[in-house]
Amino acid sequence: MFSDAIVKYAFRIRTRSGSIVENLMIHGRDEIEAQKKLRQMYPRCQIVDCICHRGGVRVPVPSFEEVASLIVR
Repeated sequence: MFSDAIVKYAFRIRTRSGSIVENLMIHGRDEIEAQKKLRQMYPRCQIVDCICHRGGVRVPVPSFEEVASLIVR
């Protein structure tokens, strides 16, 4: 349904100097594309949080730790 649509991703990152930048809105076909664009602007940043915005619905993207905890169960 959303595979061809461009969606917005809101990132919260820690820059390489340690500053926190919140609510960075980046468009992409998927999270990977949005992360590539983000890393072009902020090389070697750490992604703290990512929220996917599809239309008016906010869909939180699970962290690696959340996915790993589901697999371990």
